[in-house]
Amino acid sequence: MIKALYTSASGMLAQQTVVDTTANNLANVDTTGFKRSQVEFQDLLYQTVRNPGTQGANGFEVPTGIQIGSGVRTSGITKIFSEGTPENTSNTFDIAIDGQGFFQVQVPGGENRYTRDGSFRTNSTGQLVTADGFILQPPITIPADALSITIGTDGTISVTQPNSPSATTVGNIQTARFSNPGGLRAEGRNLFSETTASGTALPGTPGENGLGMLQQGFLERSNVQVVTEMIRLITAQRAFEASQRAVLTSDQMLQASNGMVR
Repeated sequence: MIKALYTSASGMLAQQTVVDTTANNLANVDTTGFKRSQVEFQDLLYQTVRNPGTQGANGFEVPTGIQIGSGVRTSGITKIFSEGTPENTSNTFDIAIDGQGFFQVQVPGGENRYTRDGSFRTNSTGQLVTADGFILQPPITIPADALSITIGTDGTISVTQPNSPSATTVGNIQTARFSNPGGLRAEGRNLFSETTASGTALPGTPGENGLGMLQQGFLERSNVQVVTEMIRLITAQRAFEASQRAVLTSDQMLQASNGMVR
């Protein structure tokens, strides 16, 4: 009965992790480029009283064993990189990736980070930057006298300027992909950093080598489905209550056992 208390406690802790993760998913339902998280579990060690296949007293093989589980633990929380719904913003520097890939930005210290948030703007020198001022890589500068700006599906940025008969290319946006995007480390601010689990970033031209094409004037919304998350919350709550009931039942059995000596 004491074992049941600890086993039930592990279940309650596991469901609390589900609630915490689901709450974060729901909180970011309107976050541009956000990717929902999914909790994964593993069962714990088993107390083996009898192994399956053991011979019984009569010499016959026992078809089943006796194993008592110890509960559950969180084995991982995986980011699901399915695409969110594109939203038409008609903003010149809003860019969505239609397919795989991440934008590359440089953070203070010179390191690269990766994001699906394509809401860019220009800084005081005309460079394309994120809302936090992180510079898009490779750097692209938009001329101050640009009359119109076109971003092609392959990342080519063309501008028209006064007294110019044709458009001029001022840069090319590159995106990057990873062999295991689920291994990226989320750092907040819609940024991810590479790890040994994700593998090294593989930059390239949008639309080539498995990279998605770019869509100017669109933003990728969060891939969180509110209905799905609400169902997950309800399921977690009921599972938590069931584990709580197991704790109460074990406590009542202990109380009854203690009362036998009176």
